[in-house]
Amino acid sequence: MLNRLSLRVRIFLFFCLLAVGALAVSSVALWISYLRVADPSLVNAFIMAEILMGFGFIALIIAVWLLFDDNVAKPIERLSAQLRARAHAGVSTDVDTQAARYLGDLAPAAAGLAEQLSGKTLDVAQAVAAETAYLTAEKERLTALLTEIPVAMVLASPTHRIVLYDGQAAGVLAQIAHPRLNASLFEYLQRGPLEQAHKKLSKSGFEVDCTLTSVDGAQTYSARMKPLGDAPGYLLIFDESAVNISPEEARPLVYDFDLLNSTDGGQFESLALQELCFVVFDTETTGLLPHKDEIVQIGAVRVVNGRIVEGEHLDMLVDPGMPIPPASTKVHKVSDHMVQGAPDIVEAGRTFHQFARDAVIVAHNAPFDMAFLRRHAKRMEVEWDHPILDTVLLSAVLFGASDKHTLDALCARLEITIPNELRHTALGDAVATAQALVKMLPMLQARGMATFGAVVEATRQHGRLLEDMN
Repeated sequence: MLNRLSLRVRIFLFFCLLAVGALAVSSVALWISYLRVADPSLVNAFIMAEILMGFGFIALIIAVWLLFDDNVAKPIERLSAQLRARAHAGVSTDVDTQAARYLGDLAPAAAGLAEQLSGKTLDVAQAVAAETAYLTAEKERLTALLTEIPVAMVLASPTHRIVLYDGQAAGVLAQIAHPRLNASLFEYLQRGPLEQAHKKLSKSGFEVDCTLTSVDGAQTYSARMKPLGDAPGYLLIFDESAVNISPEEARPLVYDFDLLNSTDGGQFESLALQELCFVVFDTETTGLLPHKDEIVQIGAVRVVNGRIVEGEHLDMLVDPGMPIPPASTKVHKVSDHMVQGAPDIVEAGRTFHQFARDAVIVAHNAPFDMAFLRRHAKRMEVEWDHPILDTVLLSAVLFGASDKHTLDALCARLEITIPNELRHTALGDAVATAQALVKMLPMLQARGMATFGAVVEATRQHGRLLEDMN
């Protein structure tokens, strides 16, 4: 049970036990002394002595605890967080030995070890980089070649989830919904024809011609479904008539072959962190009151298998239906003129809801941003029932509640730079938050929090932080 408590809480409980013990010992000592004196007239004097001793012991123990907390417990917590950031998040900032000056030789020894490990890690990284440079160049050439091929192709897992899509397929899928890695093809295409074709493919082992229909029934596509040999999954190639985009509009090849082995099902709480898809988002608003102000901009990016997926992002201006105060425009640079003709919160909210389907929603101070969306949920005709993580609380879990947990402070600790022109833009802050999340995920796993449920349980201890921020 005590292992689940933080170091500072355990130390606090130790001093509480010390206070109780001191009061018990002093009470017993005075009681024995009173019995030996055997003078009833002195009982009030003994009681007063116990009261004075009790207050004195408590005051002394509280003072010592505060000193111990500031000079030992907090520095140990901060030092461990810095070492974990260097070990698992690629951070190379110097260890703060001044803050841990009362820990004797522990901080300099930890700093020296960290420097030695960093040097070895750098040497290994340089060697790996040199060995993989050729492969990287070949991959880039292959990616560029596949992107230019006038064929729309989607690689899918055996559970019909998207593992790869090329520039042409991105245009086809975008006619239905935003293309996304690990999204189910049933979000784009009707289930029946797709499952029938896959059944034929599995039975025969040969290429199958099929006619597929979009989920809304508005589009029909001629396609071919090809097996992948010994690999799981299949390749879906759309007929050239489905490709209506020019080469200039081709998007990068997007893929993650680890998704070929992904499985469906399972409660979010029991899923490993690396199995989750995250949608990291941020909003800019007309003000700071979710019950009356409105969203003017939504930015979001997707994180799959611990990396930000290039090309899968949202950057939407939103018409708030009310004037944007000049003070707000000064912060986020969104003016009334910019949002003219932009979708309202109902349309923009539905688009973001689809983009975040089957994913964990992540934000910095998530209750604030989610409050704006949930207020309009009935008009959007959606339910915001996604699992949610807050990077404020993740920061508190990893770096201690006593540190600052603003987005700027978190990015500084993790060596993330937010360009000045992108700070306080929805997409810019969303990207920075996503970069922080990617660095914190291995740190959480190193702390023994390998599942989503374990992370949520750890963040609940710091919920007060969000109440203070809001």
